[in-house]
Amino acid sequence: MFGTTGLFEELQRIQREMENAFGSAPWANGIRSSSTGFPPVNVGTTADEVDVYFFAPGVNPESWDISIQNNVLSVAGERRVIREEGASYYRKERFDGEFRRTFSLPDDIDAEKVDASYKDGVLHVRLQRKESSKPRQIKVN
Repeated sequence: MFGTTGLFEELQRIQREMENAFGSAPWANGIRSSSTGFPPVNVGTTADEVDVYFFAPGVNPESWDISIQNNVLSVAGERRVIREEGASYYRKERFDGEFRRTFSLPDDIDAEKVDASYKDGVLHVRLQRKESSKPRQIKVN
């Protein structure tokens, strides 16, 4: 009935319909999770910070809603695609509408030291680590 690709696409369609009907999952994915959604993300880390990049061209910068509560980063927004009146589609792959992504964060993130910027369709959320968790050199006397 389904080829390998067709089955995967069908499962993704069902997941999108479930998320549209019931909202996103009530639990947050860890920053190392392999789950996907819109917008796609890259998460990187250094000794000083965790950087999360959301690839979402066409999102109005004022529609971003970013929050941290109980070590969970929540990023929501909306992308609107202008449709020509009376037009129909043979195929539509570009996502439009509201979205939300949530990620559980490491315990050493300082929720007071977070900043975000949006440029060229990429939202960059920079989360600083607590000073007490950063490596430091200890001098021996």
